[in-house]
Amino acid sequence: MTFDASFDAIIVGSGAGGAAATYRLATAGRSVLLLEKGGQLPSDGSTLDIGKVVHDGLFLSTEAWADGTGARLVPEEHFNVGGKTRWYGAAVLRYAPHEFEAEPDYLCSGWPIGHEQLAPYYAEAERLLEVRTFDAEPALAAILRRFVGRAGGWMAAPLPMALAANITENPREAAHFDGFASVAALKADADTAFLARVAGLSNLRIETGAEVEELIADGANKRRIVGVRLTDGRRFAAQTTLLAAGALHSPRLLQRFVAGQGLAADLPAIGRRLKLHLLTALVAVSPGIKRDLIRKTTLLTHPDYPHSSVQPLGFDGELIATLVPRLVPRVLAAAIGDRAYGFFLQTEDGSHQDNRVHEAGEGGQRQRVLDYREQRVPAAAREHRRFVRGFQRALLGAGLPSFTQRIGLKGTAHAGGTLAAGSDLQTSVVDASGRVHGLESLYVVDGSVLPRSSRVNPSLTIFAWSLRVTDLLCASTGTLGPVRQALHVSQSLETTP
Repeated sequence: MTFDASFDAIIVGSGAGGAAATYRLATAGRSVLLLEKGGQLPSDGSTLDIGKVVHDGLFLSTEAWADGTGARLVPEEHFNVGGKTRWYGAAVLRYAPHEFEAEPDYLCSGWPIGHEQLAPYYAEAERLLEVRTFDAEPALAAILRRFVGRAGGWMAAPLPMALAANITENPREAAHFDGFASVAALKADADTAFLARVAGLSNLRIETGAEVEELIADGANKRRIVGVRLTDGRRFAAQTTLLAAGALHSPRLLQRFVAGQGLAADLPAIGRRLKLHLLTALVAVSPGIKRDLIRKTTLLTHPDYPHSSVQPLGFDGELIATLVPRLVPRVLAAAIGDRAYGFFLQTEDGSHQDNRVHEAGEGGQRQRVLDYREQRVPAAAREHRRFVRGFQRALLGAGLPSFTQRIGLKGTAHAGGTLAAGSDLQTSVVDASGRVHGLESLYVVDGSVLPRSSRVNPSLTIFAWSLRVTDLLCASTGTLGPVRQALHVSQSLETTP
């Protein structure tokens, strides 16, 4: 078989995991091909335009899927360099140590590694993203004083954010970073914090508009992946291939491969145990006009809801007005938006094997299927309902009535778990090093590896996982990455007499 070019590593997808892997391998001197299905986002300001982004959905995928009943579904996916990280709200939080452990009553699987093994990579990702916290602004601070730290049990902590310290000097960006792509690079993401650092290296090639159709097996060893074929027919070879296309897309590539090689029975967990987080947007209203700019500065938790957390939405009045029911006249909706504060409530989803991603049919007749029902994890559904009601009661006691809007199956921002990491071949797909069980030279570095979804956003954990996987790869082939080098030096000092 002939190939158009050959590399040390091919990385499929440029979101959090793909960008971090690209950064690590390229700086280690590997020849790297990064393949991105989408293109570069424009820098003309359109990615900050509410009309184009929110009302027109100009930058959203139009790919049609089917849900578990066969009904048509178009998930809110983004295909562009930097992936979803270019768009979402810059909150980058670590999982808590206990969120690496199994919790059977909640249908949560344990990780094959512990928090301490990911901690140095969390720290490295935070440094590259230049994570910082911001003080609660006046309107939010006034709301919080009414119920946080009192007998009700609500607790507040600063929210780690990948935002530039001077973002408030650009009011348009400060009011439009949550759900929008920065033009002035005031929000750190997979592109600006990782890819931009290596973009000029001669050993890195980035191909946009490059959709991978299939993984290619070695003719003499069907368990070894030697490259990829794109939908346009081009073929690229590599010693190592890393899947980073996301929890909805990486498993379908792997499903095609194992089906074609007759290996499907060896990896029964591919595409299963999909986790989405249970999500609700809440709008709280009070008489005064809210003039806070960033807004998304605080994380709220409560001991009665251990799998749940609240973040303010980084939405100004104009954006909040889009959450007001359409039956309300738009003039009134705008007035409500000016006097409202938005919140984002999320509850950890458990792992159920029937919540899954797969394909039906072959070739051009393939149908993407997203079969998910939150009722399959009743403990999570119960906690989320209680959590939303509890937060509404707290707000009402503080003088803020509220209304809510559930984020349904289309909201796949936090999708994960479809190629879960673990040691049991019946329930997991990759091992503790990120390598696919039973296959050679194939690794996974995106959110599909997450055994648990945690009560917080997954992006920092995906960055950290990818840095660790590629650090181990570099070490196994003779080059230590920066974190691995630091650990090696530390261990040497500890053992020196």
